[in-house]
Amino acid sequence: MLPDGWKWKTLKDVGEIYNGGTPKTSVSEYWNGSIPWITPSDLSNYKEKYISKGQKNITELAIEKSSVKILPKETVLFSTRAPIGYVVIAKNELTTNQGFKSIVPNEKIDSSFLYYFLKSITEYANKIASGTTFLELSTEKFKEIPIPIPPIEEQVKIVVEIEQVLNNTDNLINELVIFPKNWII
Repeated sequence: MLPDGWKWKTLKDVGEIYNGGTPKTSVSEYWNGSIPWITPSDLSNYKEKYISKGQKNITELAIEKSSVKILPKETVLFSTRAPIGYVVIAKNELTTNQGFKSIVPNEKIDSSFLYYFLKSITEYANKIASGTTFLELSTEKFKEIPIPIPPIEEQVKIVVEIEQVLNNTDNLINELVIFPKNWII
């Protein structure tokens, strides 16, 4: 049972969902442009909430001639294969490969609230994924993932509380002394 004012929805109800794509790698005119192109490997050791670029960029021609779409700032990116569960928010316009399902949030959901929700469902997403060579979460299954939606003002308060706890945890970890500060390792 949800608190008053909250509603169960699915991911397809909270924004427009986009699949990523990869321009032909054999066409050099598609690569080394100015448009950031993100892959799951760009996130393998990435710890930030926002991302502005990956290791590769593509060109306007690549956008015109392939299935790649430019995603707006505040789009929430969720890796749905190799591996499932990396989550970041677009700091600026960018594109992704097919390893992502990306949600452009509507006015009923805060992108940071969606970000923390998606971070919390990695285990569930892996359970509903399928595949023989590697697990992949299909677009249809992704769209149907249930999400509890509080009023927008409450979403913002929840995000503030989560980030305070995370900041406090980071501060505590930084204050721990595992080795004396004058040791050189």
